[in-house]
Amino acid sequence: MGIKITPADSAFSKCVRLRVNYVCERCGAHHDKSSTGLHCSHHHRRGHWGVRLDPDNAESLCYGCHSLMGGTQERLNAVMTEAQQELLIEKKNDVGLGKLYRKTNGKGDVAKHYRLELVRIQKLRDEGEIGRIDFEGFY
Repeated sequence: MGIKITPADSAFSKCVRLRVNYVCERCGAHHDKSSTGLHCSHHHRRGHWGVRLDPDNAESLCYGCHSLMGGTQERLNAVMTEAQQELLIEKKNDVGLGKLYRKTNGKGDVAKHYRLELVRIQKLRDEGEIGRIDFEGFY
């Protein structure tokens, strides 16, 4: 049985893909908004609640790149400095942060936060903003 996708997971995944306007961050392939070929890839798997919904822990990868490079140390080295990786590992190992996220069960305020971030990013896109649009994590 896989990890259940919560309302926060769904909104977070959409934010990750929209922040780069539905482009694979590895190969540059463009995807339609409705495409299932572009994934939200986590550097550290979603079972680590401390970073499950952390914008720094996820990137937009097409199916092929996700299958080939998703979650690998090689990919992490390509997109993050050593200091950024160490900070992400600290968050991943922060039991208190993990408990805070897990207690929400991916619902309520955390899901609302990512839905609002999604609306904000979409508004910027509609106004003609191009390039990467970063979004804030909940914690």
